[in-house]
Amino acid sequence: MRDDIKRPANQWIELLAEKELPAITSIASLLDKFENDDSSSIPQLSKAILHDQALSSTLLKVVNTSQYASIRKVTTVSRAAIVLGIQAVKNICLTSKILEGLLQAENLSPHVYDRLLMLMANAFYAGLLAKMMVPDYSDDTQEEVYLAAMLYHIGETSFWSTGSELTDELIKQVHLPAAEFEQQCLDITGVKFQTLSIGLAKAWNLGELLIKSLDQPHSRAVEMQSISLANRLSAAIYSPDGNRAELDKVLQDIATIMKLDRRQLVNRIEQTRLLAIKLLDSYGASVLEEHIKPLPKSIDFQHYDNPAHSLRVSPEKALLLTLQELTRLTMAGTPINELLTAAVRHIAKITGFTSCAFWILSSDKAKIESRLRCDNHGQIDSFRRALSLNQTINLISLVLDKDIPILVTDVTLPKWRNYVTAEMEQFIGKGSIAIAPVKIGTKVIGVISGQLSQPARKISDEQFSQFCFIIEHLNMCLMISSQKA
Repeated sequence: MRDDIKRPANQWIELLAEKELPAITSIASLLDKFENDDSSSIPQLSKAILHDQALSSTLLKVVNTSQYASIRKVTTVSRAAIVLGIQAVKNICLTSKILEGLLQAENLSPHVYDRLLMLMANAFYAGLLAKMMVPDYSDDTQEEVYLAAMLYHIGETSFWSTGSELTDELIKQVHLPAAEFEQQCLDITGVKFQTLSIGLAKAWNLGELLIKSLDQPHSRAVEMQSISLANRLSAAIYSPDGNRAELDKVLQDIATIMKLDRRQLVNRIEQTRLLAIKLLDSYGASVLEEHIKPLPKSIDFQHYDNPAHSLRVSPEKALLLTLQELTRLTMAGTPINELLTAAVRHIAKITGFTSCAFWILSSDKAKIESRLRCDNHGQIDSFRRALSLNQTINLISLVLDKDIPILVTDVTLPKWRNYVTAEMEQFIGKGSIAIAPVKIGTKVIGVISGQLSQPARKISDEQFSQFCFIIEHLNMCLMISSQKA
């Protein structure tokens, strides 16, 4: 069954469960055979786990983390099962296979790989946060809440792990508002991610609580609220985007449920974050640790320092003025070179990048050459450089081939391993870079790059979003200008 075509939900679920993630299907089927009865099931389950050396090792590592550790170190699977209880053992086994299965996904483009890691980290953190919210409930209920919160977005996470052509197509739409992105998902894939989550939950028999939380997201039951709030909180922590009101509302709702004040809740969340990092190491998923971030501070909600602020113009206002100017220049029949210059200048000023440059693709597509570069004050300098495209794939060719913008904050990350050539590494240095394609209609004519050269500063998601938004508008203006010429 091909995985790069639009299809109905039942076919997607079959594809994901049987072809893409068979190890998860296998462990879910195995665990489903054992009743949630400690006395009758623990010996049998322990014996089954012993047949999987990696799973046995993971179980022992997890039981000996700070959350479960006792004075005596647990050294056998049977003892671990007694200490944890049958439901916790099942969850650990399932979590282990889910993390392992998703992290083994191959042939993912960097954008897709990054989103997959983000969703996996957010989901794992959400599971622990949800469990944190119900400390007075039974151990079994806590485990059910953990599993439901962790797998709340399993449909979307599983989809990105396929590495199909549809993932490369849909990843271009992730910047859209939630409702619009959901519609794009339906149009491109033929199914909603929530439908996939429900289908996989049923296929893997992951429990009624998960299915109810997906079917009834506005339920007032504390368990259901915990699942929803935990996912909202983990997402808000990962990417605050200046939305302080949303984070404050989530924290207030959680504090009300737990009957804690703000300071107490913040301490609990930090303890949970540290536990998440320890557990990820135990699960062999330390690559996700950098995505488990602390609660944002006040400075995280403030816009980055840039010339727009010195003029007492908000970034939103500066962005609007830029779009208006590009539109005005287009309607006035301004030459394409002047449109490009205006766009590059405004990007540099609004984002506060150290430099921003337009690179034109050579006629034989063997290289790109810089045509203009501005500093963060909009001043053009005499920078001239060419970068090769025909020797090996690199970051520029990735942008051109996939027709997607990219953000590189650390060239040493695994997802960039195949794209950072020696030439690119020298060019970027220890800073960060954003690159986006420049097009006239469907024809790519080059790229625009934005760089921060200071290692201590990284291009933020907000800056990258502004960068992409201006270039998208520029591309539309270039198409209109070409038609008017």
